[in-house]
Amino acid sequence: MMILPSEGIAESPRHRLTPEFRQATRDDVPLVLKFIENLAEYEKMLEEVTATHELLDYWLFEKKTAEVLFAVIDGQEVGFALFFTNFSTFLGKAGLYLEDVYVPPEHRGQGIGKAVIAELARIAVARGYGRMEWACLDWNEPSIDFFHSIGAAQMSEWTTYRLTGDSLARLSE
Repeated sequence: MMILPSEGIAESPRHRLTPEFRQATRDDVPLVLKFIENLAEYEKMLEEVTATHELLDYWLFEKKTAEVLFAVIDGQEVGFALFFTNFSTFLGKAGLYLEDVYVPPEHRGQGIGKAVIAELARIAVARGYGRMEWACLDWNEPSIDFFHSIGAAQMSEWTTYRLTGDSLARLSE
């Protein structure tokens, strides 16, 4: 789920900003949830969000199953990425899976989204990961164009499957 490209702000060198980055802490759980809800609203999926402060605290900070990175400019969080480690059996290496990235509309078109993706690439390389992967909604043409512009390859030969809710419970029985 990706929200990156500009909407109404021409990207040019004079509009580019260089954010600092910081990892989320437990105190950021309300902010993490707010970014998730804003992303879901943009994707017209807000009704699917069941995450709570308690769930995020448990899974992000007790279980440590994912990480959250914030892009920060002048002390304000202007971008968000939630990611976790996956594994490629073919490469025999871990990889970075980007679950969500979001830059609010008022901060788009300033290079923040590209800076977030570049920071994640630096993290992946520093950790010795073999690749970085993510999914993007089919209708999100601006993000698809952006991903192509940074050299990302679309995995059109792969189809994503998911088990959740009742289907997951039934199969587990």
